Amino acid sequence: MNAHPYSPAFVAGGFGFVSGALSVDESGTAVPGRSEALVAAAARLSERLETVGMSLADVIKTTYFVTDVTLRDEANTHYELLFESPRPARSFVEVAALPYGATVEIEAIAHRRK
Repeated sequence: MNAHPYSPAFVAGGFGFVSGALSVDESGTAVPGRSEALVAAAARLSERLETVGMSLADVIKTTYFVTDVTLRDEANTHYELLFESPRPARSFVEVAALPYGATVEIEAIAHRRK
């Protein structure tokens, strides 16, 4: 049973819409550290994509929500490792807080390639 009233990911018209993936570990505990938080959020994003038969290779747009905008340089470096060129479009937004004490949340739009 899902603890939330929404789908982790949803497919429509060949597109996958992925709900925000937080920088938490597998048990839902916030991951400390800047780079570690980015890695954790990306891992949760990947898991959500898998629920609809997609992967990071299918991502065409991401939105990063962070509690500290100075994380941008580290996020850029991580993005280069996470995605091959040409990389997906991305928005990067600072927010006051995220659920469960997380510091990073990544949502994505993916497209199933034929």
